[in-house]
Amino acid sequence: MDRIKHDETRHALIGATKSVRIAHTLESEIRSGVLNRGDALASENDLVKRFSVSRSTVRKSLELLSSKGMITTKSGIGSFVTFGGKTIDDQAGWTLALSSSDVQLSTRVLRLERGGMDLPGTEVALGVDCLIVDRLRFLETTGKGVSLERSRVPWRDTLEDVLQTGLVDGSLNTTLLNHGLSIASGAEWAGVIPALSSEDATVMGRNAGDAMLRLRRLTRQTDRTIIECVESILDPDLFGLHMEF
Repeated sequence: MDRIKHDETRHALIGATKSVRIAHTLESEIRSGVLNRGDALASENDLVKRFSVSRSTVRKSLELLSSKGMITTKSGIGSFVTFGGKTIDDQAGWTLALSSSDVQLSTRVLRLERGGMDLPGTEVALGVDCLIVDRLRFLETTGKGVSLERSRVPWRDTLEDVLQTGLVDGSLNTTLLNHGLSIASGAEWAGVIPALSSEDATVMGRNAGDAMLRLRRLTRQTDRTIIECVESILDPDLFGLHMEF
């Protein structure tokens, strides 16, 4: 299984920019425990020498890691690991975090295709051409779904290759950054679903009528162009929302 996952990740990184590949290497070292929470990363000069790239490429890699909550960079001091094994959502804004670090989740991509916008309550008109990405996070022990995420990215021709190669390292955020789509602003709304629909209950392997947490997010580029609309349905017993400011 690890070999298959490694091959899929390597395939997804084909054609990725140098900054994305460097960020992936450093993230792997963080997730594997080579670098632990609070550890300092190598200096920019050392990373430039290690990867034989420019300083701007290294800085872009560090920005990618920072956007995923993996590190924090202090001007004049350096970059430090902030990832502690609990962060689930790597987008800007609210961070989705497991209430217990002992919970082990896997992710399954349910849909990755081009189609029309089908999420009501967004600023994007229904039917607008979009990249559709639906993902389910589930407990490894039971297979029970605890998070159902529906992302809609207004279509750009540059996204065509995503349909063939998949998400870079399983991350939509990294994939969008690799296509020049960087979040400049956004808004989020948190609420409650009193009763889970039978359709979503079937997908998640849960009971229809279960109460769930709903998080909706809208992100934009600097020119106010919409990057992504996403709706996440979450098990309130396992997830919490956290923001540092």
